[in-house]
Amino acid sequence: MSYSVGQVAGFAKITVRTLHHYDEIGLLLPSERNHAGHRRYGEADLDRLQQILFYRELGFPLDEVAALLDDPDVDPQEHLRRQHDLLSARIGKLQEMAAAVEHAMEARRMNVRLTPEEKFEVFGDYDPDDHAAEVEERWGSTDAYKESQRRTAGYTKDDWKRLMAELDAVHRSMADLLARGVAADSEAAMDVAEEHRQFIRRAYYDCTHEIHTCLGGMYVEDERFTAMYEAIRQGLAVYMRDAILANAARHQ
Repeated sequence: MSYSVGQVAGFAKITVRTLHHYDEIGLLLPSERNHAGHRRYGEADLDRLQQILFYRELGFPLDEVAALLDDPDVDPQEHLRRQHDLLSARIGKLQEMAAAVEHAMEARRMNVRLTPEEKFEVFGDYDPDDHAAEVEERWGSTDAYKESQRRTAGYTKDDWKRLMAELDAVHRSMADLLARGVAADSEAAMDVAEEHRQFIRRAYYDCTHEIHTCLGGMYVEDERFTAMYEAIRQGLAVYMRDAILANAARHQ
């Protein structure tokens, strides 16, 4: 049984012109011609075309494909084994690339990029990107950091505004207690400290009492945090730390 050039082009999903070109350069000579001189391709021709297309898909130039297929020391089975190995390696690489693209797509889909105007609206004078590199260097290997990155990646601008409003409410409650002279180790102050810890747990990561006391210490030791709390009310950084320490001791 033989097939016309049009039929073969349809089988292989290539153009008739491509088959004519393969014939002209001697890469794929049709084994028959009809009485009108038209090309007719047999089963062996189709097998050779399949191998040509395999090698072309792998990026081999036509002259190398011809040299490989016409090598008398290589049998057709060897061609298939070679192509299988090459295609398997390529499939593996493509799967890796596809996975990387999927991760990139997911990251882009989930990540919320706030404009400078939106950042000012949400965070005020504080820009979290200014501290991103330092935070990653100090805590990037911790589970808390990874959990926080995963959660915040999906936050919208409205989510950030809601969270900042919740945190401001906690800060105002603590500042009010300080203004009224309530002791940092009082039940009221410890309750607000616990509210602060629970806020972090809901918004960012599982903030244990141990982690919370470390944060409290940082509020006093890191001048940037101290300045933020002092801007709310003078003495609030130390008051926050002491209330957090008292709350942690209460829960031991």
